[in-house]
Formats: sequence, C-alpha cells, structure tokens
Amino acid sequence: MQKKKPARPEGVIVKRSTAGLGLFAARPFKKGERIIEYFGRTISTAEAYTSRSKYLFEVSSRKTIDGTTRENTARYINHSCRPNCEPEIERGRIFIDALRNIKAGEELSYDYGEEYFDEHIKPYGCRCVKCRA
Repeated sequence: MQKKKPARPEGVIVKRSTAGLGLFAARPFKKGERIIEYFGRTISTAEAYTSRSKYLFEVSSRKTIDGTTRENTARYINHSCRPNCEPEIERGRIFIDALRNIKAGEELSYDYGEEYFDEHIKPYGCRCVKCRA
C-alpha cells in the first residue's frame, strides 16, 4: 500500500556532492527541526531480502520502505560518519531531523548504520567529510 506523497519539500536542493548526488540545505535549519520525510512503497521483509534497491529503509522487523521513487527527495541524503541529521520513525513513517544547527549550503547526511555501511560503503571506501580528511 502506497501512501499519499508528501508535498514537494522546501528548504532543500539536490546537487552534486563528493558521493554523487546529495541533498543540501537551501536555508538554515535549527537543531531538532524536521527537514524532510523519507517515503516510498511499503514492502514485506521477504521482498526487501530479495530486492536490489539501494534505497531500502527498515521501519520495523516486518516493514521496509523502498524509497527508489524519484519523488522521494530524501533518498539523496548521503551517509556520513559525522552526520548532521538523524532519521526518526513515527507511526511507520520516516522523518529526517537536524541533529545540530545546519547552515544554508551544507550537505545533509545521516549515519546509514553498520549493516549498510559494511555491505555497500566499506568495500569502496567512505567518502564522507570525516573520512576524506
């Protein structure tokens, strides 16, 4: 079951980053402020296990969101070992909130977690600001 798409997000812009495309703050965000919703098609655990999508976000042991759709602007948020955002799961929905004050022009990032990092990032090397320094 697909839910109604959230309105086009304001205050963010997709552009080139060190890891390909990234999501950047078009305006300042305050610590704790809700920035964007990560959304997509809800899939089962079995489907998630066989999926080749790199945009899977596990909400619970039985529910995963496949954020592949291009309307899901939050899919452009890259991983960082020193993130400025964090995902918050509320009633089966995923929201991205600011961990600290974020300046306009800053790339938005959150920690993708150990499993994703080990499987998809570590083999190629992390390209976040902390690891490139």
